[in-house]
Amino acid sequence: MKKDKDFYRAEDLAEKLDVNIMTIYRYIKAGKLKAYKIGKEFRIDKDEFEQFLKSVKTGK
Repeated sequence: MKKDKDFYRAEDLAEKLDVNIMTIYRYIKAGKLKAYKIGKEFRIDKDEFEQFLKSVKTGK
């Protein structure tokens, strides 16, 4: 049974959301998206990303 958490790279999220990588970095810097910095790269927990999406979701 795999208990390791899955993570996205900032580049993965930029591609997934079809935004510039700098947009992801701005979200991280603003505290809107929590990330771990490993070396020179950011890692974002998949659960954290899901929470972020819920927080920016617009209701109609």
